[in-house]
Amino acid sequence: MTRKNILITGASSGLGAEMARQFAARGRNLALAARRVENLDGLKAEITAANPGITVSVRALDVNDHDAVFKVFGEFRDDLGSLDRVIVNAGLGKGQPIGTGYFAANKQTAETNFVAALAQCEAAMEILRAQNAGHLVMISSMSAMRGMPRNLTTYAATKAGVSALAEGIRADVARTPIKVTTIHPGYIRSEMNERVAKTPLMVDTRTGVTAMVKAIESETGSACVPRWPWSVLGFAMRHLPLGVVARMS
Repeated sequence: MTRKNILITGASSGLGAEMARQFAARGRNLALAARRVENLDGLKAEITAANPGITVSVRALDVNDHDAVFKVFGEFRDDLGSLDRVIVNAGLGKGQPIGTGYFAANKQTAETNFVAALAQCEAAMEILRAQNAGHLVMISSMSAMRGMPRNLTTYAATKAGVSALAEGIRADVARTPIKVTTIHPGYIRSEMNERVAKTPLMVDTRTGVTAMVKAIESETGSACVPRWPWSVLGFAMRHLPLGVVARMS
């Protein structure tokens, strides 16, 4: 099935922007949302110049403004006539070890990555249920596989939460035409980690997102991407002793 009209949040840079480019190259119409609307305008101009046959709609959206999430998702549906796929991608990567005086930063990550993701899922599923069709995609992380130490503790917890949320929705709509996919990216270069020094197994944005788009298009329930080596590492992370997993992070 071709999902013609695709909504992507957090689309102003990084993985979201590259997903927009790659889906546009496949002839899909796009609804792109992010806080930095000037970046979205530039991305829209780039995409429509390269793909003049598609429609690209952009709107400013802070996903922590939950009322705005429902409003903007509804406006995008009206713009395109339907939403065939919604990709919940917006998120934060910052955090500090628990109990070291950075509750505000950890709280912001928790609210953006989980509570705002819940709002996006609610808004998306209202539309997909009304259509009785569509594809919900949750961008999680390999860190969702286990509890993580240091700066990753809160981030990993939120990603475990959204993975469980997506799985619960998948179970709820299992006997309907609505599909739900959870994507667990490994180390993919993006704006979120651009200041991180060279990391083993890190791939460039285009390569990583190509793997993400392939997994999304397959509409599998869950996928670790790029598949090699992250499918194997995901199994190891779930089954190795916690101390070993902590040293891997």
